[in-house]
Amino acid sequence: MTSILTNIAATNALQTLRTLNSNMERTQQQVSSGLRVQTAADNVAYWSISTTMRSDTDAIAAASDALGLGTAKVDTAYQGMEAVIDVLDEFKAKLVTAKETSVDRGQIQLELDKLKEQVVSIANGASFSGENWLNTDIADIYDNTINKSSVVSGFTRTASGVSVQKMESDLSSISLFNTTGGGLLQADARDAYTVGGIRYPTSYSSYSDSTVYYTDDGSMDWMTPERSTGSAGLFALNNFPDEAPLDFNAAGSNISFTLLLDKEVEDPSQLPGPYFGGVSTTITITKADVDAYDASLGGVISTNTQFAGVLNRQLNPLGALVSADSFMYDPPDSKNRVHDPKKMSIMTLQKNGDGSYVGISNLSSTGVSNGGLKENSAYGLRGSSLSLEFRDFTLYNDGENEDGIEINFNFAVNGASQKSYSFDRTYVNTLLNKTDGTVATAEEMETLLHSLLDADWPNLVIEATDATHVTIKSDPAVDRKWGSGTSITFSQIRVSNEPRPALDFIDIDIEENPDNIDNYLSYIETAKSRVVDGAAFLGSLQQRLDMQTSFNSTLMDNIESGVSRLVDTDMEEASARLSAIQTQQQLAVQALQIANSSSETIMQLFNS
Repeated sequence: MTSILTNIAATNALQTLRTLNSNMERTQQQVSSGLRVQTAADNVAYWSISTTMRSDTDAIAAASDALGLGTAKVDTAYQGMEAVIDVLDEFKAKLVTAKETSVDRGQIQLELDKLKEQVVSIANGASFSGENWLNTDIADIYDNTINKSSVVSGFTRTASGVSVQKMESDLSSISLFNTTGGGLLQADARDAYTVGGIRYPTSYSSYSDSTVYYTDDGSMDWMTPERSTGSAGLFALNNFPDEAPLDFNAAGSNISFTLLLDKEVEDPSQLPGPYFGGVSTTITITKADVDAYDASLGGVISTNTQFAGVLNRQLNPLGALVSADSFMYDPPDSKNRVHDPKKMSIMTLQKNGDGSYVGISNLSSTGVSNGGLKENSAYGLRGSSLSLEFRDFTLYNDGENEDGIEINFNFAVNGASQKSYSFDRTYVNTLLNKTDGTVATAEEMETLLHSLLDADWPNLVIEATDATHVTIKSDPAVDRKWGSGTSITFSQIRVSNEPRPALDFIDIDIEENPDNIDNYLSYIETAKSRVVDGAAFLGSLQQRLDMQTSFNSTLMDNIESGVSRLVDTDMEEASARLSAIQTQQQLAVQALQIANSSSETIMQLFNS
C-alpha cells in the first residue's frame, strides 16, 4: 500500500539507519577505548566487579610498596646480626688467648672493650626509616602484647569484608640490647631458680640429668633434680682379725648369734601399727660350716673374704648378706686401690615382708674370736619421702609463647614408670587465680603439685609443713615398704628459657675477673647461639617476605587478567563488527533514498 500521508518505508529505513549509527558509535567507542564495558550502563555486573578489583589491585600495589619497606628493615637487621656474629667469633678467640698465663690480660681486655664497642655500634646503626630492631626500647621485651613490630604484607577481600595482612616480628628474638634489659646480649632476669624446690644448685654435675645454670657473676653451675632413694638396713662390723685366723679345729669351737631381719619401724609418726616383728634365727658357725664352704681351708679362716663366704652360706637363704668388698689406698696418700683385709658389713636383703632391718644379738664364741662380728642393729632408710626446700618463683612472659615460660619434668615413686608433666605461666595463673605467674608460698606449691600429680599417684601425700618446706611422701597407711627400692624421683627438669644468660655482654672483664675466663667462654657460646637463632629468625622472615612479594606480583597480574576478560574489547571482533556496520549503514542510506523516491512516482501520476 502506498500512502501520500505517511512514508512507512522511509520511516523504517530511517529507524534502521539510526540503530546502525548507534551501534557504529558504540563499536567505535569500544575500539578507541579498548573497553567493551566502560560504564555501568554497558554491563552493571561486570562494571561493578571490574571497578572493585581495580581498587583492590591498587591496594595490593600499595601493600607491595609497604612490603618493600619491611624487607629493607629485615635486611638491615639481618646484616647487623651477621656482623655481630663475626665480632663474637673474634671475641671468643681473644678469650681463648687470655687463658694463657703469660699474656697481658690488661691489653687483651682493651681489645675486648673495642670489640664490645663495635657490637654496640652495629646494633645502634642497624636502623632503617627510624626503626631499629637490634636496639630497642620496650618496657617488657618478653610481653608479646608490646614486643611486636609488623610489616604490611598483603590485602585480602573476603565475604565478610576487606583486611590488611601483616607479618609480625617478635623483637625478643631479635633485639641485642633493650633499654629495660632482656636483649640477646643482656642478662635474662627470668630466673626460675629451684622451681619451688624440685631441683637444687650444685657447683658440679652430680648426675647426667643435671642442667647448666648461670649465676649472676657469669659462672656456670648446675641444677640437679631432687630425689630421695631408700637403702637397706646395714651396719659395719668390727675389723676382722687378719693377724689371728679363726681356727675351728679344736673341739667345740663355734661362733653363735641371733639374727633378726626385717622388722618394721615401730614409730606411729612414720608408720601406723600393727607392726611386723621380723624373722629371728639362731646362727651357729662350726668347722663343718667352714668345710662345707671350702674344705681346702682345713677348718681355718684366714681372711675376711673367707669369713664372709662362710657366713653367707647360712645368711643368704634367710635374707641377709655379709660383705668384705671394701677397698683402701695403699700407701694411704696414693691412688692405688687395694682390698681392705679388715672391713666387713652386714645388711638385709629384704626378703621378709615390707621392713628393712638387720640385727645381731646374743653373740658368743667358743675356741675362736668373734671374727669381727658385733651386736648391733640398723633400720633401712625409707626413700619414698622427700622434703622440698621451697623458694618462691615466677614464670614470666616468653615472647611468641603466649603461655609464658614452661617447666617440664618427670616424676616417679618407688621405681615405677616415670610420668611426664608440664606447667607454664598460664597454668599457674589459672590454678592460683593470679596474673603474675608467681608461686609465692609453700601452700601454693602444694596446690600446684597436687594439681599435677594426684591423678597418677593417688597414694601420694603432699603437704606444706612450714613456710619453707613441702613434703612429698608415699602414704605409709597404704605403702608400708621400707628401705631399698623405695624412692621419690624428679627427673628431666627443663625450663624453656634455659640455659639462661645471667650476665651482660658489656660487663665481661678478664682483667678484674681472671678466674672467670672459662665462664666467659661458656657465656659467649650461649650468647652467640641466641644471636644465631635471631639471625635464623630474620632469615626465615626474609624468605616469607620474598615469597609474599612474589605472590603479590602474581596476584596483581591475575586480577588484571581477570578484569581484562570481563571488560576489555576483543579488537578483532570489534573491527570485523565495525566493518559490517559500515556496510549495513551504506545499505540503509540507499534504502532510505529508495523509500524517499517512491513519493516522486505518485507525483508523476498527478502531473500526467
